Amino acid sequence: MKVILIVLFMVNSLFSLQTSDRLFDCTEIFQERKSELLVELERIDEQKQALNSLKVATEELLKQKESKLNQKEESVNEKLASITQKEKNIQEMLKQNELVLKELKSTKMSKIAQTFAKMKPASASNILSDMNEQEAVDILQSLKPKVVGKILTKMDPKKASKLTQLLSK
Repeated sequence: MKVILIVLFMVNSLFSLQTSDRLFDCTEIFQERKSELLVELERIDEQKQALNSLKVATEELLKQKESKLNQKEESVNEKLASITQKEKNIQEMLKQNELVLKELKSTKMSKIAQTFAKMKPASASNILSDMNEQEAVDILQSLKPKVVGKILTKMDPKKASKLTQLLSK
């Protein structure tokens, strides 16, 4: 029994040595792997910090660009408002100029009508016959119907017919 016990004790010692060696090998592998993981973790941490600093820089740049864009937009809006106001002023000036022009034309036609009303019908018909048809019609429209009739009777019938047609439009 002592022998068996001794044999068992020896076998047990052998197994325990092998297990101890295995444990030592596993511990070394785990230590190596742990150091590799720590290096990888440091690298990941550095990349994370670089990414965060890039994110902050990008956000700052976006804020600056947005600020510049808002300033330019305000400037464009101010210019647009100024242009719109100037356009309104120009429209008002054009209306006033048209009114003045109409008034001048009216005064001019009035004076021309007075001149033709004072002329003899034969002289007036000769002058109107040589004029542009539309201008002649404008002058005839400003005269009294009685004077127009006298002038048209002294005119060439074809020309008088043409002017009469234009007067009726």
